[in-house]
This record gives sequence, structure tokens and C-alpha cells, in this order.
Amino acid sequence: MKKQIFAIVFLFALLVSCEKVVKPVHDINVIFDESLSDTLLDGRLLLMLSTDDSDEPRFQINDGLNTQIIFGVNVNDWAPNTPITFDASVFGYPYSSLKEIPPGEYNVQALLNVYETFDLATGQTVKLPMDNGEGQQWQRSPGNLYSKPFKIRVASNGFENVSVELDQVIPPIEEPEDTKWIKHVKVKSEKLSEFWGRDTYLGAHVLLPKGFEEHPEAKYPLMVFHGHFPSDFGGFRTTPPDPKMKPEYSERFNLEGYNVIEQQEAYDFYKRWNEPDFPRFIIIEIQHPTPYYDDSYAVNSASQGPYGDAITYELIPEIEKQFRGIGEGWSRFLYGGSTGGWEALAVQVNYPEEYNGCFAACPDPIDFRAYTLTNIYDDENAYYYPSAHKKLEVPSHRNYLGQIQSTLRQGNHLELVLGDKSRSGQQWDIWEATYSPQGDDGYPVRIWDKKTGKINHKVAEYWKENFDLRYILERDWDKLGDNLKGKIHIYCGDMDNYYLNNAVYLMEDFLESTTDPYYEGEVLYGDRAEHCWNGDPEQPNAITRLRYNSMYVPKIMERIASSAPEGADLTSWRYQ
Repeated sequence: MKKQIFAIVFLFALLVSCEKVVKPVHDINVIFDESLSDTLLDGRLLLMLSTDDSDEPRFQINDGLNTQIIFGVNVNDWAPNTPITFDASVFGYPYSSLKEIPPGEYNVQALLNVYETFDLATGQTVKLPMDNGEGQQWQRSPGNLYSKPFKIRVASNGFENVSVELDQVIPPIEEPEDTKWIKHVKVKSEKLSEFWGRDTYLGAHVLLPKGFEEHPEAKYPLMVFHGHFPSDFGGFRTTPPDPKMKPEYSERFNLEGYNVIEQQEAYDFYKRWNEPDFPRFIIIEIQHPTPYYDDSYAVNSASQGPYGDAITYELIPEIEKQFRGIGEGWSRFLYGGSTGGWEALAVQVNYPEEYNGCFAACPDPIDFRAYTLTNIYDDENAYYYPSAHKKLEVPSHRNYLGQIQSTLRQGNHLELVLGDKSRSGQQWDIWEATYSPQGDDGYPVRIWDKKTGKINHKVAEYWKENFDLRYILERDWDKLGDNLKGKIHIYCGDMDNYYLNNAVYLMEDFLESTTDPYYEGEVLYGDRAEHCWNGDPEQPNAITRLRYNSMYVPKIMERIASSAPEGADLTSWRYQ
């Protein structure tokens, strides 16, 4: 009996010891083919896994509920056929480690977001992803290396032996061609070239007015449509919607055939642009991507350089010279939504005499006491509400019913996977790259710890003095007020998906309480309207977002009539 018990105990011990020997495998190796590059590469190597067969994993990474899985590591001087190992220590999203991935079948794909070296005028050297004509989209950036997706199986004890080879390269993007109506301009910026230590260009898509060639005596007012990186001038179409185009459903707006609606609106704008009573303007959409984002936020900043001055004093005068712009502050107007809304207001505040009015729709946070749902001056942590016993995350995205799709922590952790040192090319990082002081290493100083959410209040004070638009207006109203009367117009839905209406409330409180002088503008809200409501109470967002280029024209004309200096040209551009 004792021998049997001993044998059972021995067998159990042997089984336990065998289990200890069989270690879970959580490693995936990635290499790149030597035919893709004959130089050592720097960049952010991304590994993606997906359970959704509808598209490649690289196009399925986002901050919403339908996101797939991603991990990221930096690579420096990476040589061909040299494996980079993703193991359980590599940080990921939405799972923080490969060992957390549930068993199942996955499509796996890898991509290298290539970095280039910049020797800055400030003396530091940084490695950043150069925009290559795509508007800082790592999934589509020409020159980035990637692999074709293939299936793997994740078992309860980890991965099978997996090796991924980057053997594809994203091809260059063709630049748009000039047409009768739309011209494309590129201007070398001396200011930016000096900052970045290499030739740096600004671009613009220019929509010409009817009769531009037939009226060489005319000079025109300028409307600057700020927004994200435009591949061409959008919302303008000289023909009706394509009858062969298959109608597509828009999940964002819950509309069937939204692609047809977009083309119809673009054609309607073309017809309106040609009507006898429509004022003859020049409209431009600016291309000013940086190595941090699809645009610069149109202001001067420590880590991105003097984009505000470059746009206002280099690009715009050149466009006005080429296309007979009037070239005076009273004849220039700014508008845009979201990023473009913040830019329109910020540019008007920073250059009060160079522009005659801004129309800022759903602007990014314009008061950092409401940096979405975070008060960066008073709160200790951006990710969690203060509580002695609960751990409640701060949300970052909702719908008009208040239903939450993401949290601040989740969105920032995704960015940390895509790139450290503010290099993700995403929203929170570009705010940091724009607003923060430059660190000793040449990169922006963090406003908060990207993993924990702990706020750096010293950095917050820098943001306040330089980029908190409400604070700057209140601090400097005695100097700015006279030059800004009648120029500030702000519009926002009261159920903005990103809680941007909270900062607008605070801005309105200041503007409406200011009487010396009174601002003489307007702040309006859309009832239950989501991002990005832009001031039309009669139409839904799905339609008004397609009408930026015409909806503010009546107010611009009123502004011109009331503010143009004596002797200003109010007639040469008013032909039929």
C-alpha cells in the first residue's frame, strides 16, 4: 500500500515538474526583406492581430469598440533579415501584453512606420515619421514597409512558432492635377526650413472664382478653410453624381447612400458658386502636415516650429500674389471645424489684424479647464476621477445619448503603442506636440504620464500662458479687444462626441461678460447635436459639414460692408 501511495505521489510530482518545463510561448519575430531597403532603418514597428476578415489588420486599429489588437516597439539601425522579437513584455492595446490575448484564430500583420532624422535649429536631433503626401497616416504612408496578412492560431498556452516578414512597401501617392477651377500651390518656407534643418514646404488647394480669367482687373477676398490634411479641394464637383456609383451606408450618420449625397452636395456647391448673386472669392485649403500630425495647428510652437508665421506671412501672401488676392486683413476670413475650428480661432487671436473674422465650429478645447473632461490645472490625474475607494475612468467619446465608446486612458494607451515621445500621429499627441515646451531631447514634454495619467502641472502652466485661448483672451483683452470686435463666431453641438462644448461654455461666459469692449460676435449651440455642428439649426450634421464653403458667406459679406476701410475695393470682385 505504501509503495502504491509513493508511486502515485511520484507520478503527480513528475507531472507537475513536466508542466513547469512546458513554458507558454508569447513571442513573434519580425524581419524585413533586404530587397526593400539597402540601408539600416529607424522607426516604430507595429504588430497587429485581428479576428475580423473584412479588411487588413492595419486598417482596423482605432479608439472605438470595434478595434483590433496592436503592439509596438522602436527600432534603430534595423538591418535586413535581423529578427525583432515581440514578447510578453511589449506594451499593447487593448491588451497590454501578448500573453493576455484569448485563444482563437487571428490574422497577423506587421508594419514599419519609418522614421527620418532631423537636425533641428534648436540643436537637438530627433527621429520622426516624415509626411509623404498622405497626411500622416501610418497605415498608408508611402515608404512604410508591411507584410501581407496571414492566419495564426493562439492556443491556451500561447502561440505556435510565428515569424512575420515585411516584404511589401507602400507606393508613392500621385499629386492632384490642376483644373480650370482648382489650382495647386507649393511654397518653400524659409522659416520652417531653417527650423527643421531641411527644405520644408507648405501647400494649398486654391478654388478660383467664376470669371477669374475674364476679369483680370478684379482682386478678390480670401477665405481660408482650415482642417485636416486635404488631398485635394473637397466638396466641389462640376458634374452630377456618378449614376454608376454604388450607394454606400454611413455608419457615422446612419444614412444610406451617403456617398451619393456627398457628390450631390459638391455639385450643388459648384452651381451655387456660379450663380450671379454669389460673391467672387478665392477659397484655399492648406496642406501643412508635420512629422507629428496631419497638420501643424497653424500656430508657432516649440517642437514644430513657426507654422503660424509661415502660413500667414509666407504662404498666404504668395497665393494672393499669384491669384490676385486683395492682400489686406479686412479681406481675409477663417473658418473650419474641429481641428480647423481651433485653428480658425487661434489664428484670429494670434494675428488679429491680419484676418477679419473667424467661424470656429466644434473647436478642439479652447479652455484647458475643460480639456475635454480634464481640468489640467486642478486635476491630479487625467484618466481617473478622484475617489478614495472607487476607480472610475474618465470617458473620451460618447454619442448624442451619452453612451460611451472609449475612455481617455484607452485612447492614450493606443497612442503610446503607435509611438512614444508624442510620435503616434494621433490627437492627444499632436496637442502635446503643439502646446508643450520642447524637452532636452528635442521632443515635446509630456502633459501627463502616458501610462498612468498623472498630470505635470508645470507643463500645464506653459500650456496656459501660450495656448489656452480663453485665458489668453481674458489676459490680453485690453490689447486685443478692439481688433477682435465682431470677428469671433463659435458653434458647437451640446452633445459633442468629445465633450468640446464644455470649453465653449467657459469661453462664452468670458465673451458675454466682457463689456470693454463687447466682443460683438456670437456663440451658438446645436440641440443634441454631435461633432461637428457648425451653426445651422435647420440641417443635420451630415449635411452642414458639406456646406462650409457657402454657409458663412452672408455673415462675411455683412462683415466686409461694416468693416472695410475707406477706399477699399468693394466692386471689382462683385461682377456677375
